[in-house]
Amino acid sequence: MRHRLTFPPHDPCYRLRPIPHIARTAPMRLAALLLTVLLLPLIPDSFAHAQTPAAMPRIEWEVKNRFRLFRSESDFQRHVASWRNDGVLGSERRLAVESDGRGWARDMVERLCVDRAGRLMEFCDRDGRREVYLSPADHRIGVVLASVPPDAVSCTWTFEDGASEPRQSTVSCDEEMRLRVVQGRPTIAAVDIELPDGTAQRIVTEIQVRDVLIAGVGDSIAAGEGNPDRPVHLSDEGFCFRRFLGIETSEYYRPGRAGYNGNRSCVHEGSDPHADAWARQSARWHSGPCHRSLYGYQMRAALGLAIENPRIAVTFIPLACSGATIGAGFLGSQRIAECPSPGTNTACSSTSRAQIAALTEALALARKHRADRRLDLVLLTIGANDIKFAGLVADVIIEARTERLLFGRSGHIASVADSQAILDRDLPNDFLKLRAALKPLVGGDLARVVFVSYGHPALAAPGTSCPGGRNGFDVHPAFGADPQRLRRVVEFVSREFLPKIKAIANCGGKLCQDPRTDRMTFVDAHQAAFAEHGVCARSEQDPEFDRACFGMAGETFRTDPARSANDPLACGRQASEYRPYSPRARWVRTANDSYFTAMTYPQGLSSMLTPASIHDAIWGVLSAVYGGAIHPTAEGHAAMADAAIPAMREVLGIGGPEPKVRGEPFPLPGPAQPIR
Repeated sequence: MRHRLTFPPHDPCYRLRPIPHIARTAPMRLAALLLTVLLLPLIPDSFAHAQTPAAMPRIEWEVKNRFRLFRSESDFQRHVASWRNDGVLGSERRLAVESDGRGWARDMVERLCVDRAGRLMEFCDRDGRREVYLSPADHRIGVVLASVPPDAVSCTWTFEDGASEPRQSTVSCDEEMRLRVVQGRPTIAAVDIELPDGTAQRIVTEIQVRDVLIAGVGDSIAAGEGNPDRPVHLSDEGFCFRRFLGIETSEYYRPGRAGYNGNRSCVHEGSDPHADAWARQSARWHSGPCHRSLYGYQMRAALGLAIENPRIAVTFIPLACSGATIGAGFLGSQRIAECPSPGTNTACSSTSRAQIAALTEALALARKHRADRRLDLVLLTIGANDIKFAGLVADVIIEARTERLLFGRSGHIASVADSQAILDRDLPNDFLKLRAALKPLVGGDLARVVFVSYGHPALAAPGTSCPGGRNGFDVHPAFGADPQRLRRVVEFVSREFLPKIKAIANCGGKLCQDPRTDRMTFVDAHQAAFAEHGVCARSEQDPEFDRACFGMAGETFRTDPARSANDPLACGRQASEYRPYSPRARWVRTANDSYFTAMTYPQGLSSMLTPASIHDAIWGVLSAVYGGAIHPTAEGHAAMADAAIPAMREVLGIGGPEPKVRGEPFPLPGPAQPIR
């Protein structure tokens, strides 16, 4: 066979070469291939334009299933297929429609490299191959020949990494080659294109996967609170709650959990023998103790980075925890939100580990398998719990005197004055401690920490507070967002909290010891969009269920106990029609949304707030204040992820989105086959 020498336009990734006559030993063969790559710049430009760019064949490659938290290629490809030029938010909306608003993560949550308690696995079976999760030894890739000459007869592929025998295979030129390449070592890919006249073109390129290690830490916003991977299944029948009002009792019904066959009424006394059966019907999180969700912005940003960059792998360490403060959660342990897997035999600890300790341990484990492993980037959101934001929410939405008194005495209601004092006095010093703990883990440069700020949850328009009232907040009889208290909190968040968080992250004033290395990469580009999508936003395009059942007057539920026991919604619809992940104008969960999506029964609170049974109405307050109300929806998290990704690219030195290697999803691969 003769060989035709052709040259492409100058592109450092692609090389066309005649087949060299070299020795058959792997090191010499690899050296010869590398030499052809290095000599290309010496070739005159006149040769480079011998063929037009559009006609030039070239090698393209991508990493398969490159968001490594996913065990299955099909799950990753589902996200790739939904990806367009409108980012994570556009993808989320398409996936929401595809899932009929039930959520794309409800099945994927069972196919992650985490155990049922939300802990990362040291070894994870991914697409039939057992891998070290934190430090993979190799990566599965796909390689194709693009712009195949129309008269090509066949293609002979050769892959060499200098450490093992060359792998060679002759196939049709439009066939994708699949193989594993060693982490940290270049693989030289060469393809000889046989043409009808007996000549051949050779193209050579270097393949080396960059494995990016990203950690996500912080509080409930970082974790994805309010958006369980598998939302609670709602019953169309009522479930009784009992309020204690002075010396009298007051009962009311709300939709229960589907599948629960225990007592739905409030007729019994003492503990409920069916409590375990109730727990088994709870929402599913990939970390129950921390309410960590695949919908959280940190997860979506890391996933989005992997989707748009075919030549990297993203290893993500999810550690953010709902309820975390800098002191209790990040630097120290904290009380958990819920059992890791309610209703199963999984042990239920009362606390979760400090995030900094868990991250340090994860890095040590990664380096046990690969000594040069380092943490490339940290995503962080924290500070709201430090200034008692949940207490501010409770102060705004709890109207009834008895519940206000109970929560006030237990320290779970906070005023703006309380939060302002903490913001001025304590938060800057707490951030100094956070910086000191994080700095050694990112090589002494906190610019590798991407701090994503909060989206304002309660704006009706830029600079305008939501009006308050019971719209979206009538799931508990004690609720009703007080307009004056709401306005004070909105102004505090806008004028004090968000600017102070930005100043702290950016080392404004004297808030850092060394601004050159202590300044974080700050992100708040999403805040303008949140101003149009606050908790009170409504649209004619909202789901029909919302428009019919969540009325402006806040009269969602029947008040007659006899009728509401079997038909609790005043709109006459079934509770199971609610779709937690359908697109909506509001990007912030209401109390009603929180109940219908997660129906949380929080743990780890003071003894004064510990409910007597699953029918105790105090659960309803706790579920809203600590279970997702006033937290971003999946769309809100997607908007935050879109804001974070450009900053992540800059920190990592990664360019913008690259085109897909193929236009259609790849099928789920079978067992790995060696290339002959």
